[in-house]
Amino acid sequence: MRAEAERSSGDAGMTGSAPSGARAGQQPRIQLRTRAKVWIVVAAVVFSAGTAEIFGRRYSFFDMRIYHGAVEWWTSGRELYEFAAPDSLLGFTYPPFAALTMLPMALMSSTVAGWVNLVASVAALTVVLAMLLVPVADRLGWPRGLVVATALPLALALEPNRETIGFGQVNLLLFLLVMADLLALRWRASPPAAAGRAPTWFSGAAVEALRRFWYSGAWAGAGIGLATAIKVTPGLFILYLLVSRQWKPAAVATGTAAGASLLGFVFAPRESFAYFTSVLWQTDRVGAADFTPNQSLAGILARLYDQPQTPTMLWLTFGAVCCALGLIRAVNAHREGDELAAFTLVGLTAIVISPISWTHHLVFVVPAVVILGDLALRRRAAGSVLGHGGSLTGLRHGSAAVGTYLLFLMAPIWWVRHRLPEGSHYDSGLWGVLAENSLALGVILLVAAMPWRPGAEPAFPPPRRAARPARPARSIMS
Repeated sequence: MRAEAERSSGDAGMTGSAPSGARAGQQPRIQLRTRAKVWIVVAAVVFSAGTAEIFGRRYSFFDMRIYHGAVEWWTSGRELYEFAAPDSLLGFTYPPFAALTMLPMALMSSTVAGWVNLVASVAALTVVLAMLLVPVADRLGWPRGLVVATALPLALALEPNRETIGFGQVNLLLFLLVMADLLALRWRASPPAAAGRAPTWFSGAAVEALRRFWYSGAWAGAGIGLATAIKVTPGLFILYLLVSRQWKPAAVATGTAAGASLLGFVFAPRESFAYFTSVLWQTDRVGAADFTPNQSLAGILARLYDQPQTPTMLWLTFGAVCCALGLIRAVNAHREGDELAAFTLVGLTAIVISPISWTHHLVFVVPAVVILGDLALRRRAAGSVLGHGGSLTGLRHGSAAVGTYLLFLMAPIWWVRHRLPEGSHYDSGLWGVLAENSLALGVILLVAAMPWRPGAEPAFPPPRRAARPARPARSIMS
């Protein structure tokens, strides 16, 4: 009954009918003066800047300098994977297709490349936040622009995002590629109204066919395929599409990844052979597994054993369990009609099972916070529908959303950082062990317990599943 009430509250809003100008199933628009909107955004910016100053670190596009140096090294005729940065001896670790996409860096300095990446990453995060929050804002009657503009600085202050931008990493760009496929799956389920509109700027049969193809969502899987060709770990999304029986997106993703990788073999055959036969398996090229910023299962185990490398068999065993758990829960979320939760669970699972997951890889905590917060609002609305209008309705999910946000805002791992052999990971006692592994433990908890919202964002046409009743998610948070 609660699941049905949540669905009705999500579709019809809280009590009261919307005016004729509002869409059915949405709250009337909340009207705020421009001055109030500006002050809300300013408050978010000040909060985010202050917390980033307190909990963040100093950055200098460290990783971008490595990428830039590797591209310059390669374009001068030397072997790509023989490059070692002078100040760190770290080399290029991405597939050759990624190196091909980075070739324009050779035309600019590393600092300029870092700033270009910063602008592109902020733009990518803005688009993703719009995809995540506009449906919630529309349902609640909140101003779209205000919601996204407020959420952007709050999201930028989180550890994964500030590290991605500060180091000059590409995680937010890959995040956008993956989430674009989520948008395409939404459009496959329910094409947007714009799909039937006549083009305004251009005309012609080719433009019309391209526009209809875009809004049909038939390209779903292409973003995942490109992300996989650039960085191998998004390949777990292809496995998810297969086990959830989304055959066409899985085929598109596989074909795109294979085609992009084939381009690498065509234009960089020697590098491609070296990468897939040797470099890919050298996980120590980026550092020891026990380094504090490695917030994966392998990092936890290495630190618990107080040694630089992870016990292989133990990691493979627990990694397989975590992978199975994450994929099973993602498929269940997909079947219950919450594709955003399914994608989030897969992204978090990839973080857990990867040998190295630096803190800037943890970008999928952003949709996790959105899901928990939205579920809190849905539970509160459902309580009103059922006559349980108490203020505590949805408190557990709201607390989980706030707690997750604060954990990845404060990033306690840096409070007790240890490094072998200068010291032991147990030098700060039990509290130090928990703090140094806090982000990884938070991600594992989300994989195991993050709830989903039945019927929120199905990736299939409603008539196909209309006879299947929605079931509430089984979770320790629900």
